[in-house]
Amino acid sequence: MNQNSSLPNQRRRFLKATAAASAAVASPYFFSSPKTLADETRSKNDRISIGMIGAGGMGNGNMRSAKDWLDVVAVCDVDERRVKKTNESLSKGKAFECSDYREILDRKDIDVVHIATPDHWHTKPLIEAMLAGKDVYCEKPLTLTIDEGKQIRRVQKETGRIVQVGTQQRSTFHLFVKAMAIVAEGRLGRIREVQAAIGGAPTSPSIPVATPDPALDWDRWLGPAPKADYRLLTDQNNRGRGKTNGHYEFRWWYEYSGGKLTDWGAHHVDICSWALKLNGQTAGPLSISGTTEHPVEFKDGYPVQNDRYNTATSFKFDVQYPGDTRMIIRSDTDNGVLITGDKGRIFVSRGRLAGKPVEELADNPLPEDAIAKVYKNLPMERNERQAHWANFLHCSREGKEPISDVHSHMQMLNVCHLAGICARLGRELKWDDQKEQIVGDEEANSFLSRPYRSGYEIDMS
Repeated sequence: MNQNSSLPNQRRRFLKATAAASAAVASPYFFSSPKTLADETRSKNDRISIGMIGAGGMGNGNMRSAKDWLDVVAVCDVDERRVKKTNESLSKGKAFECSDYREILDRKDIDVVHIATPDHWHTKPLIEAMLAGKDVYCEKPLTLTIDEGKQIRRVQKETGRIVQVGTQQRSTFHLFVKAMAIVAEGRLGRIREVQAAIGGAPTSPSIPVATPDPALDWDRWLGPAPKADYRLLTDQNNRGRGKTNGHYEFRWWYEYSGGKLTDWGAHHVDICSWALKLNGQTAGPLSISGTTEHPVEFKDGYPVQNDRYNTATSFKFDVQYPGDTRMIIRSDTDNGVLITGDKGRIFVSRGRLAGKPVEELADNPLPEDAIAKVYKNLPMERNERQAHWANFLHCSREGKEPISDVHSHMQMLNVCHLAGICARLGRELKWDDQKEQIVGDEEANSFLSRPYRSGYEIDMS
């Protein structure tokens, strides 16, 4: 499936379709009126056609956030019920429906796709979408392994496609972006410690084998992951989802995710890493060690039971960087990011931004362009998730690197993956950031990649 020859035509069509989607002018503290993009895309001919790969809660939520600019013309999911429900709610039943995402990638009338699948299903469709000439908004974490990230970065460079990662904290201007501006302006001095508090993960009792709903293609849901039985324990107290190795709860199984370390870690470790880079502390990590609790026993890095959640429930990791700087990843304190420098410290979360350097802004405000600089001088339209989509559409139109690009994402996600390997093996790991290899530990290096199940390999054609 090689559609690279059609890239120039697709780019021209997309530039025309999205011409109105980035007219907003950046403002460092006050954002354009919420009506701006909506007004400019009122004409049906100016709207952007998008294909959804994954029609669960995240996919639907994102499409509602971007509804002013996008029309969902195709919906793909391995759960037929989700396809029907999403099509009806977002497209009044008029969208193309399928269970094989390649049908969306083959369509010439779709230039943009949104990937909101379970974590183990991110890399394959993302790479194939780029090769098919599509720009992509993909949910975090991009990968299940470090080596998958190497593939994604290589293909992105080769194709030049625009990929935005769904780490919307990078577009939360009044909290996280403002915190980054404080760092970038030198208000904290040299950073000595960054701390990502991401909370713990749940446990489960034994979950019995069950028959999947007839609407769910379980084999295709597993996709590149090893063959496994579907499991379900009905639990009305768990929002009606029950405990399962399928929808939503997949994140508590190493087979499909990395638990809290890649779920919330992909948000807060990202902010920690962003702060270090903005402060000129660009060197990668040297080592990681820590303490971890798992709900099941592990042997050689693999759970000995397959009938219950297996990702780490509590943990505290110490990631060492050059220059006597470290990152702490922990589950036992307030959710958020604590950044400590030799001049002061700040705390930022989805609910607050605090610390003496924040209070001092009343008498010594940031320069007018400080937030804009941190945001790569890109237009700032709306806030949070809507702003993240506006950023993606602008960068797609202009061919610019988005605020959450695959390269910075994988630099920080490598840390999350290393924490997972450290947790599974229960020992310190030394890291060569240039080679992206664990030093002197063959067993640990075996976790940098994973085999893809036959029939679900990445199509690089």
